Amino acid sequence: MSRSATVMGPVRAAEEQATGAPEEPAQDLGPRRVENAREMAPSDARELSRVFFQRLRTLEEGTREYQYTRNTLIEMNLSLVQFAARRFRARVMGGGLDIDDITQVGTIGLIKAIDRYEPEREVEFSTLALPYILGEIKRHFRDTTWAVHVPRRLQEVRVELAKAQEALTDVLGRAPTVKEVAAHLELTEEQVIDGLVAANGYTSGSLDTAAGESDAASPTSRATRPLAEVMGEDDPAMELFEDFHTLAPLLQQLDERDRLILQMRFGQERTQAEIGAELGISQMQVSRLLSRTLARLRAGMLTV
Repeated sequence: MSRSATVMGPVRAAEEQATGAPEEPAQDLGPRRVENAREMAPSDARELSRVFFQRLRTLEEGTREYQYTRNTLIEMNLSLVQFAARRFRARVMGGGLDIDDITQVGTIGLIKAIDRYEPEREVEFSTLALPYILGEIKRHFRDTTWAVHVPRRLQEVRVELAKAQEALTDVLGRAPTVKEVAAHLELTEEQVIDGLVAANGYTSGSLDTAAGESDAASPTSRATRPLAEVMGEDDPAMELFEDFHTLAPLLQQLDERDRLILQMRFGQERTQAEIGAELGISQMQVSRLLSRTLARLRAGMLTV
């Protein structure tokens, strides 16, 4: 006997009962055991689900038969979850998420819909289930994504980038370049780069995650440490480099005597009296020249 015939047996039995046909023995009125419920055709699942929902309403919650009937309803209608999850494929790929996680979240919505469905209202189960499934998936994205806040404009660009990258990859057979993505979306390369950078804020990793200490180490002997211990730190000298880079052209604008005084005072660490004796001027004049020169340099750096 074919799988469809086996599956539809309980449906025909229920229809015969409803139309006044000879009733089967009491033990055959409920849904029979269903093999491979997840592989059932959607049309068969829809018809058989009606019978299982009617049966579920007559069973006592917590019994083995109730659990079997409820679990079978979940498995028969997982195609609704898969259908809903496909709508978020671009967001999943762009955010580095796993489609299986989205499917699990959607299954929670399916279970809620099964527990709230009332067959007597004569509404298709899918009409109730899809909003529950989509609601759970959207709530998951809202609560667990965008670890770093980015502007709404860049969030929308990230979604478009994910779709474009997927489409171009299928056409080109490789990952597209920034230039190719920009041409596809009619954006500038700078806008595409901004969107790609913003995508880095979609998810975050824990600093406690183990990281490989050395790529040269063998897989069996490689020691791992938390990511926080192997991340680089800000180099204090970088700030000095920026200051020196800004200061250099200002020093070139000074006259030779002012540059010499600065060199002797800060380069050779000589006192003002020693500088005055070297140049044949008083210590007071050296102090005034230093003050004037430093004020000029300070003002120049603040305006750059």
